[in-house]
Amino acid sequence: MAHVPLILLGAPLGNPEDASPRLRSVLATADVVAAEDTRRLGRLAQALGVTIGGRLVSYFEGNEERRTPELADLLAGGATVAVVTDGGMPSVSDPGFRLVRAAVALGVPVSAAPGPSAVTTALAVSGLPCDRFCFEGFPPRKQGERRAYFASLAAEPRTLVFFESPHRVEDTMRDLAAAFGADRPAALCRELTKTYEEIRRGSLGDLAGDAASARGEITLVVGGAPPAVLERPSDAALSAAVAALVAAGTSKKDAITEVATRHGLPRREVYAAAHA
Repeated sequence: MAHVPLILLGAPLGNPEDASPRLRSVLATADVVAAEDTRRLGRLAQALGVTIGGRLVSYFEGNEERRTPELADLLAGGATVAVVTDGGMPSVSDPGFRLVRAAVALGVPVSAAPGPSAVTTALAVSGLPCDRFCFEGFPPRKQGERRAYFASLAAEPRTLVFFESPHRVEDTMRDLAAAFGADRPAALCRELTKTYEEIRRGSLGDLAGDAASARGEITLVVGGAPPAVLERPSDAALSAAVAALVAAGTSKKDAITEVATRHGLPRREVYAAAHA
């Protein structure tokens, strides 16, 4: 395989035995390993019997913006840089996206050593339809924004996957039940592949009532809207859906297109609702 300067490493979610041979090889040979948590990576390397041969640097949410130019310069100089998070694939609600974007802008090749993903793992074990799904990452932290955000997704027919903090999961589950209906099927997945892995399946209402006891890393899987709910949303709901996407960083033009596609509506109708 040709030399690839930037390599994204899919790290085990919890069980070190899920590490791929390529992850072991890249950790041992990369010039620089940028880790979300250097101590956690050290424990993983020890469990794998791997010695990290290159320079080890921290690369997490708090310093990602500042450290990206430094790593990009190393890539431009021909160094091999590996990015590894605490678990799962870099860039997926984890550090990595900024560096990938910088590498692409420099014309630097980017590759990945595919590995575990909490998104697809939770989806697969949830018992909910997997043929079509969308990943929504972490919901907004503020309650008002979160409720408007969920209202914009209430008619989404695809299975939805969210990440959430154990400190907010109870409020999030209650807001989901209020927006989607207490009877909507869901799965609360905690500590995937770890010693205390637990998959709770049931309705949003039932899961919300028991969510306070959920601890650890949590992935939520929620069934899509049933056909009976898939009627044309009100103009207010369409406008809220566009606003939620814009607040998340999508351009207004793309947000209107996405909402129109989601509901099978002409773009002009969503445009009119958003500008009413």
